[in-house]
Amino acid sequence: MVSIKTVAVLGGSGNLGPAIVRELVSAGFDVTGITREGSTNSTLKYPETLAVRKVDYTSFDALKSAFDGQDAVVSVVATLAIPGQKTAIDAAVAAGVKRFIPSEFGINTRKLEGKTIGKILASKIGIVDYLDEKSKENPSFTWTGLSTGLFFDWGLDVGSLGINIKDKTATVVDSGNEKFQTSNLHQIGRAVAGVLKHPDETANKYLATSSFNPSHNELISAVEEIIGSKLTINHLNSADLHKAGEEKLAQGDFRAFGDFLKAHNHADGANNDVKEDDSDNLNALIGLPYEDLKESLRDWLKKAGAI
Repeated sequence: MVSIKTVAVLGGSGNLGPAIVRELVSAGFDVTGITREGSTNSTLKYPETLAVRKVDYTSFDALKSAFDGQDAVVSVVATLAIPGQKTAIDAAVAAGVKRFIPSEFGINTRKLEGKTIGKILASKIGIVDYLDEKSKENPSFTWTGLSTGLFFDWGLDVGSLGINIKDKTATVVDSGNEKFQTSNLHQIGRAVAGVLKHPDETANKYLATSSFNPSHNELISAVEEIIGSKLTINHLNSADLHKAGEEKLAQGDFRAFGDFLKAHNHADGANNDVKEDDSDNLNALIGLPYEDLKESLRDWLKKAGAI
């Protein structure tokens, strides 16, 4: 039976990394932060007591040294650094790391075959394929991929979930009835901790987690109930989103990803929500509780000054 106690978090700055670190520490893991050498990122929010090492991410030797004594590595590197995870994986294998969790934390990249959005996320797909190869070469090295869907609390803050509470407007795609996978940042941290608390059940699997799986219409209805007034609804067509994305991509404009992402998550028939009986449902596999949608919305609306 595998036991994981020490965890290195690679690239844990920005929004998601600190949330993962906090939940790992709360779960009793001995956590070390691995940041990029020369980084001046002012968004680092690690606990003051956390051990932090600055490392050249392109150096196999530096990463191996940083990973020595670590049972697991959780990668939260940014999109541009995704391909460079191969060096980190090789270093982790050489250092005797038992589990590697790559920087996925978004839509399920194992279900994108034949979809244009899969071409944009090809580097993520390739990293999971590489992890699978390495685990077969060395059975003592394992991995877990984790899809989380849209970041819920962060997405509400930046408007990517389609609700503008200041203007009291909302945007829905197609009918607005399609359910989608979404997770609060702290829930993602709990999911990562849960994976490492259940290393045998989660070994060499690509799993999905969520805080809840609402539709746009359910989300809007809950907001309207809490604030006691109606939102003005704007409608988008998923076919139009695909067309706009294709046009942008043809010009090398990778803002196309936003169009494809909206259609991927919200188009009628997309079928990307996490269902209770799905074989890859992490919540069901390890008993990770879902969260309360209205409670999360109330927290956000209070912070936004809307209630």
